[in-house]
Amino acid sequence: MALIAPRVTAGLPAEDAEKLKYALDGSHDITVFVDGTVHRLPPEARDAVVDMLGRFSRGEAVTVSSVEEMLTTSRAAELAGISHTYLRNMTDRGEIPVEYRGTHRRIRLADIMAWLETQKKNSAGAGTLPGQDDDPDAS
Repeated sequence: MALIAPRVTAGLPAEDAEKLKYALDGSHDITVFVDGTVHRLPPEARDAVVDMLGRFSRGEAVTVSSVEEMLTTSRAAELAGISHTYLRNMTDRGEIPVEYRGTHRRIRLADIMAWLETQKKNSAGAGTLPGQDDDPDAS
């Protein structure tokens, strides 16, 4: 996995911050142009951009970075609804990518979600996902 350093940008000069604050006050229509083309952002992205602009308008420095959620095998198995052992076996076979932090396995949330989507498509109407016990009371 490539690590990308966060981008840190100093706060805007007071005059620019004040102009941006004025533009944002009471505005609910934020339009993004990329190479002259208008793009509508999904609500989560729009909210992040407005938050960043709001911080700039207050003269604050801003750091932008991405977060890739890494899960323990226990948490990943819980999310997937499968046993911890079954998940470890899948990582051993290379069916689900795994990273090691020392001797501990870590699995990207995105990889578990992608695996779940594949299972849903493959087992539509089958009843259970691979690795699930038929008897919920079995230990």
